[in-house]
Amino acid sequence: MGSTVAGVISEVTVEQRRQIDHIIESFDGTPGRLIPVLHETQKVLGFLPPEIQEYIAIRLNIPITDVHGVVTFYSLFSEKPKGKFCIGVCKGTACYVKKSQKILEKLEELLGIRGGDTTDDGKYSIEVLRCLGSCGLGPVMTINEKVYTRVKTDRIKEIIREHEEWEANKDECS
Repeated sequence: MGSTVAGVISEVTVEQRRQIDHIIESFDGTPGRLIPVLHETQKVLGFLPPEIQEYIAIRLNIPITDVHGVVTFYSLFSEKPKGKFCIGVCKGTACYVKKSQKILEKLEELLGIRGGDTTDDGKYSIEVLRCLGSCGLGPVMTINEKVYTRVKTDRIKEIIREHEEWEANKDECS
């Protein structure tokens, strides 16, 4: 590899590094540990940049190509930072037939970004998703973990506003 473990992970905070090390150690010896390590690490950082993938490969003693292959294969993982409000649009067959492409286009227009991107202020990102399993309720849109069904383009702005208020109220109750 040529990189030292310390040099690979220089872009994260000391606390994040401690958390990542703890994650890796907690799965030590566990068969199939790569996916859970990646999943838990993404929870800490919000995404899996190449230097973190390399760090995980070094720590797990596996080829970086294996780590990168898993990260790029599964849509659950992201190599780019996501916004505070991660908006997903289902483009599975049923939702696509029910005009989810129009939902995606309206979101791109409203937010000024394309699917897969994040706004410059880090507030919003758009993801194109494949089947959320709510085919009879399409088109389906998600914001973070919340699912919105039978979405119409003329309601998108209102849904985003309502979700922001819901998140703010949820935080106040914590």
